[in-house]
Amino acid sequence: MTTNLLTLPKAELHIHIEGSLEPEMMFALAQRNGLALPYDSVEAVRAAYQFEHLQSFLDLYYAGARVLQTEQDFYDLTWAYLEKCAAQFVRHTEIFFDPQTHTDRGIPFPVVIDGITAALRDGQQRLGVSSGLILCFLRHLSAEAAMATLEEALPYGDRFLAVGLDSSEMGHPPSKFQAVFDRARAEGFLTVAHAGEEGPPEYIWEALKLLKVSRIDHGVRCVEDPALVDFLGEHQIPLTVCPLSNIKLCVFDTMAHHNLKHLLDLGLCVTVNSDDPAYFGGYMTENMAAIAAALPLTPEDMITLAQNSFRASFLSDEQKQTFLQAVAQAT
Repeated sequence: MTTNLLTLPKAELHIHIEGSLEPEMMFALAQRNGLALPYDSVEAVRAAYQFEHLQSFLDLYYAGARVLQTEQDFYDLTWAYLEKCAAQFVRHTEIFFDPQTHTDRGIPFPVVIDGITAALRDGQQRLGVSSGLILCFLRHLSAEAAMATLEEALPYGDRFLAVGLDSSEMGHPPSKFQAVFDRARAEGFLTVAHAGEEGPPEYIWEALKLLKVSRIDHGVRCVEDPALVDFLGEHQIPLTVCPLSNIKLCVFDTMAHHNLKHLLDLGLCVTVNSDDPAYFGGYMTENMAAIAAALPLTPEDMITLAQNSFRASFLSDEQKQTFLQAVAQAT
């Protein structure tokens, strides 16, 4: 594979902004806000990034998020990620944020969204990185809590374009949140949901049929249900796959065992994303390089992945065409 395939223009559609909190920034924000961390050094934090499953990661993820206290903290976090996008040829990003992670510990909702969206505006103007924001509900909490979060967010509805569903998948099926997603769609929001990472193919069906999602986040377990694969292919429902995350969380043993190439060969609309890059070993370039090194991907496959990232986005058709032309020109 030639280097230029890693520098293709691309979009990122599955990134938790709280998951881009690098250990160095975690320590800097803790110091700025007068907080103590249960680690002595950046190295000690990185050493803790050995996860047996999704929940072991989430425990550390939520602990790290405690350092985010002020609007400036959320701005700095988002800006650091956007700088990474600009350096790695990510021209558009659709970012998840988890307001409940913050409001449940007393951080006002406006503090969170004001800091994030200020950075997104600056990212467009100063870095040329366009963006959208997706409000996610924590599925390990109640549907009632999710509905309350949606109600609190509605006055800021011009700041985000979709709602999503993340956190602990097992035991929390999409059906639990049907009423919340019905309300969100009635308010004009698009919908996405994590499904089929650790959860079964039935969760993907529920996300499609009950939550009426436009994209499936992860979705790698779809191959266990041939009828589901056929449906995803026929309707070109995008899968926002996160390779390094899948290895770090033991969804696959090694990258060589990842089914991304198989999903592509099945004709599915697969995209590559970094998920929680500070915790899982890399951003978009590192994910693309990892799959290129471990899987029998052709140059055409890599180009398809870049194209899919824009096709699967929530950009307008005109904007998609502009970015797709940029991909074509880069090849």
